[in-house]
Amino acid sequence: MKFASVTPNLVVADIDRSIAFYRDVLDFTVQATVPPAAPFAFAWMQRDDVSVFLNTLGSVKEDHPDLAARPIGGTNTLYIAIEAADAEAGIESVYEAVRPAARVIMAPTTQFYGMREFGIEDPDGYVIFLGQRVAEPA
Repeated sequence: MKFASVTPNLVVADIDRSIAFYRDVLDFTVQATVPPAAPFAFAWMQRDDVSVFLNTLGSVKEDHPDLAARPIGGTNTLYIAIEAADAEAGIESVYEAVRPAARVIMAPTTQFYGMREFGIEDPDGYVIFLGQRVAEPA
């Protein structure tokens, strides 16, 4: 047995706003919604091999009332690794594309462990870090 993947399953206050953020700011596409037409309770967003599930608070309340009682956003963070030929074509390009449309919480920084990273916040307060390996760890 092996674990094959992990997908963040985020509870959001306004699913249309969240779909727009992941689609328009991070260039994800909508793979599926429940129901198939608006108003949506769930959306599966994907870009390359990275998926994010979005759920309305109302849809979570029905099946998981204890989860629905928790604050949206909170301390949950996502980390998306970028692969590209170099930092200019990868992490720097993504940063320049998202910077005007998202709240930046950490400007691009090269970490001691060899990753160049930046952080943004989505409309519900979920923090998304994006990083690309630019050097071997110190």
